[in-house]
Amino acid sequence: MIYAVIGLVLGLLVGFVVPWGIPAGYSSLFSVALMACLDSVFGGLKATCNGNFDDKVFITGFFTNALLAAFLVYVGDRLGIDLYYVALLAFGLRIFNNLGIIRQHLLQKRS
Repeated sequence: MIYAVIGLVLGLLVGFVVPWGIPAGYSSLFSVALMACLDSVFGGLKATCNGNFDDKVFITGFFTNALLAAFLVYVGDRLGIDLYYVALLAFGLRIFNNLGIIRQHLLQKRS
């Protein structure tokens, strides 16, 4: 747990100190990849609450989800189809579903 907190603090410091931005042409790719990564993180938290977390599944899912989502958005962009809306909706629904399960687990744990 301490490694996660240290990584989060270092990531925030680097993000605030290094002056870089995402080009507008890549914003849809980045937003979908970010949502895919957040989906993996909340899925990992849900798996931890359920007691079946596997770090290999988490790491491979994290990168595979992000790369596949960005690839699908790229292909959709090349075809003239806004697939990133569909991906954002799907990942958003999964994130809220996982968050609801985590919330229920935490509330049951306190009772």
